[in-house]
Amino acid sequence: MADSRQGGPLGTGRNTRWWATADNVDMTLPEITPVITTINAQPQTVTVDLARTAIIIIDMQNDFCAKDGWVDHIGGDYSADRAPIEPLLALLPKLRAAQVPVIWVNWGNRPDLLNMPPNQIHLYKNSGEGVGLGDPLPSNGAPVLQKDSWAAAVVDELKPEPTDIMVDKHRISGFWDTPLDSILKNLGIRSILFAGCNTDQCVLHTLTDANFLGYGCIMVEDLCATSSPDFCIEATVWNVKKCFGFVCNSRDVAAALPA
Repeated sequence: MADSRQGGPLGTGRNTRWWATADNVDMTLPEITPVITTINAQPQTVTVDLARTAIIIIDMQNDFCAKDGWVDHIGGDYSADRAPIEPLLALLPKLRAAQVPVIWVNWGNRPDLLNMPPNQIHLYKNSGEGVGLGDPLPSNGAPVLQKDSWAAAVVDELKPEPTDIMVDKHRISGFWDTPLDSILKNLGIRSILFAGCNTDQCVLHTLTDANFLGYGCIMVEDLCATSSPDFCIEATVWNVKKCFGFVCNSRDVAAALPA
């Protein structure tokens, strides 16, 4: 519904924007009706306001989840990282309908790698040889995890909607040296659902940084995947439940959404 007041908004967050006229700036928070719901989670059920909740989906990219991507090139099991695709396809339309922001946080490096120190480049080229960050994939020439390349794009099955929010990262944590925290604050977000790959790496460390920043963190277990050994998943789930937040299933989230 259009606002009938004179003047106009300052800011894009529906929960946080100011309202300005020629004579006044209104800094009070907009009146947004809370959408309170309880998600069946472990170690406890968790009650959230959907009007202040977002989902962050991490690294569901061709380099990790598609044939001829970087993981496939090095002989890894890229198919393991595809497990979240089907449950995400089922849940994301329901979240969008509930006006829950969908935020994609993807590796997307500068072509010149000027913000990537040697220890980060070592992660992808530990022998100093072969195909690492920014190098062309032998199968199609796409530069590994380079912003705007095929390699860094979200897999075709999960094509983001125009209303979704895209954030590039260049560390295992999506908060390190990125605008993610500022975006969440401007949206008025207090609770975050976490999805993506890899469960024990980029998902976990983005989630832990969110926890340290004060956000309520809920890992949606079947929306997360990794090609790491099972004990890595078990340790991650245990640690999230013990130290960093809550763990649930996408069906639990869907059941908690408004009809």
